[in-house]
Amino acid sequence: MHWLTMMEMARGLESREFSATELVEHLLSRVAFVDGSLNSFITMDRERALIDAAHWDEARSRNQHPSPLAGVPMAHKDIFCTKNQRTTCASRMLEDFVPPYNATVVERLAEAGMVCLGKTNMDEFAMGSSNETSYFGPVRNPWDITRVPGGSSGGSAAAVAAGLVPLATGTDTGGSIRQPAALCGISGLKPTYGRVSRWGMVAYASSLDQAGLMARSVEDIACALSYIAGFDDFDSTSADEAVGDYIRMLDAPGKMKAGLPKQFFSDGIDAGVAAVMGKAVDALRALGIETVELDIPELRYAIPAYYVIAPAEASSNLARYDGVRFGHRCDTPADLEDLYKRSRGEGFGVEVQRRILVGTYVLSHGYYDAYYLTAQKVRHSIRRALKQALAQVDFLVAPTAPEVAFPLGSRNLDPVAMYMSDICTIAVNLAGLPALSLPVGFSSGLPVGMQLIGDDFDEAGLLQAGHLYQKNTAWHRHHPDVATYSGVE
Repeated sequence: MHWLTMMEMARGLESREFSATELVEHLLSRVAFVDGSLNSFITMDRERALIDAAHWDEARSRNQHPSPLAGVPMAHKDIFCTKNQRTTCASRMLEDFVPPYNATVVERLAEAGMVCLGKTNMDEFAMGSSNETSYFGPVRNPWDITRVPGGSSGGSAAAVAAGLVPLATGTDTGGSIRQPAALCGISGLKPTYGRVSRWGMVAYASSLDQAGLMARSVEDIACALSYIAGFDDFDSTSADEAVGDYIRMLDAPGKMKAGLPKQFFSDGIDAGVAAVMGKAVDALRALGIETVELDIPELRYAIPAYYVIAPAEASSNLARYDGVRFGHRCDTPADLEDLYKRSRGEGFGVEVQRRILVGTYVLSHGYYDAYYLTAQKVRHSIRRALKQALAQVDFLVAPTAPEVAFPLGSRNLDPVAMYMSDICTIAVNLAGLPALSLPVGFSSGLPVGMQLIGDDFDEAGLLQAGHLYQKNTAWHRHHPDVATYSGVE
């Protein structure tokens, strides 16, 4: 039952093959057995999940359920505010924070009837590429628990990959949905900036953050996206763009043309990943998708531009956590300065402190023009180049990550090497474009992901291409052998 996709679970509920209560009980039991080895969850809410499941069983018996997803379990990344349930952002700073409201994404999936089992682990305040910066400990990759699951949405990726939930929310600021999806062998979508509301999603870098989804199939993502996408009055960055029925649109692709930017297939890409990507591109061609090589030299500047802009916005956003208004407060401060210093020093981890300091520096007088303003100019250049490329093709193809999951702890002392893990994903966030990661094979026994990058608000086109690929391949059906470390299959 736990390896069913979200849509298969929905169909099983509709046919009365099992009840929502049976499904939720099964997955809660699986979490209890498996997650001790993975650490993918920060907070569980067994009682609430069972109450909600029973409610939807009753509603379904009267044919009064709001959607086909009513009673299907899922999980939220612990960066989305959940009413009366703590939201920590995996930080000591917010260890005991309980919001009085739901994020829009949380509210919309709840209205569809989905049952939240709990909140998933992540890199602290979404700052990281390995899910090792969490105050609650690192998450481990279900395919090899000595390796990272990717970050920052590593808990969501690990939970889906291990069969603990069929769907989980994530956020993507520089690749934080797509990279862990690739490293854990699942599908992940970063929508266009503004397609999904950010209201109630704790901010890291406001011009880059985007809510999205992680699941075992593109079909699952298409269905869930139909519920969470759309304009939101509460979010000033929300786009008032029409939302299609992504499920109905899945099987209607016409002739497609894909671009292969040579920068994504050259320096820094592991040989094993490159070999798998070559076969994946051949599979696209076999499906009738025409491919053309492209040259986008501006992509080489994505990493330095991002690591100026994102820390600058983080410095601004995290200034509110001062030990006075809310968040961690140090014990017995000597004076106001001591209160600020110790509260923030104790509440924030090393990586968050590093990015705050970098961001404060690049925004400071005398350095703003040299760093921040220049980075913004580079950002606009990257977006312009990607838009020009997408005018020639329907979507771009790239590896999602330059390598497979790396060992835990192997990059903790080398921030630059850690940042390079996002070399294939960051340009998409700078440009605000949508991108989809798909599992396409294995290198050294570990999953490899392929990334499809689309034009603004063309999630439907990406989902069509991804669904076509998954209808003709079985990589998304592979799953890790969790019995090797949990005692259950």
